[in-house]
Amino acid sequence: MQYKTLGNGLQLPMIGYGTFQMQDAAQCQQCVEEALEAGYRLIDTAAAYGNEAAVGAALRNSGLPRAEWCITTKLWVQDAGYEAALRAFERSLSLLGLEKIDLYLIHQPFGDYYGAWRALERLYKEGAVRAIGVSNFTPERLVDLCMNQEIRPMVNQIEIHPFFQQQQALLVMADYGVTPQAWGPFSEAQKDIFHHRTLEKIGEAYGKTAAQVILRWHLQRGVPTIPKTAHRERMAENLNIFDFSLTKKEMARIAALDIGHSEIIDHRFYCTARQLNSVKIHP
Repeated sequence: MQYKTLGNGLQLPMIGYGTFQMQDAAQCQQCVEEALEAGYRLIDTAAAYGNEAAVGAALRNSGLPRAEWCITTKLWVQDAGYEAALRAFERSLSLLGLEKIDLYLIHQPFGDYYGAWRALERLYKEGAVRAIGVSNFTPERLVDLCMNQEIRPMVNQIEIHPFFQQQQALLVMADYGVTPQAWGPFSEAQKDIFHHRTLEKIGEAYGKTAAQVILRWHLQRGVPTIPKTAHRERMAENLNIFDFSLTKKEMARIAALDIGHSEIIDHRFYCTARQLNSVKIHP
């Protein structure tokens, strides 16, 4: 495994395991246990995923020393605000069955995320979390937050894949010392990405799949990723990307696939704000 060093020194695995849409507790726990057996050392969950308890059970059952793995979870829009965020953190901690979270993120740039960020700063100072950050923050919202808070976000987890490469967002994050992390690194299988001819052709030269080429592309851009799969063989495949390198010409061929916008979700669209603010994950 290779690691990305955050601004505060925390070592973040370049490849983590995502659990989005794994709401069946038994399946989620089994998949996380298999991922840990395969070699993943970063597990990504969120309060809104409804699977923190299953993820926590898998981590405890793994037998791995606590120092060997990292856990990320996220604060939902419903719990934005200072006091609400502190309560939500305690719920997540309890469901996970842990004493500390490695990376705690504000899940969406909506609601009172300024009050929530002050709560995250407090949790970080108290040692309850090892690193704090945000998710889905567009460049202007990220810059505004960075310029008006005591502690800058250490991570911004956003959609990044060959069809939406987010070059401007990456440049802005670099300016403010924020580490990008890619969700949806496979574009949620859109445009038949696993059989895209350009990606398959590049992979043929190395005996690699299109998926492995994509993850290698992320790695060479310096972007940690959290791919998700429920298949044990693909878990192993996704980790088998450290024995080859893409050339500058191959990186340029992948760069040419960028369409410049998301086909999954647009966080600048008013309907997105309305939809995400309406989602309630607890009474």
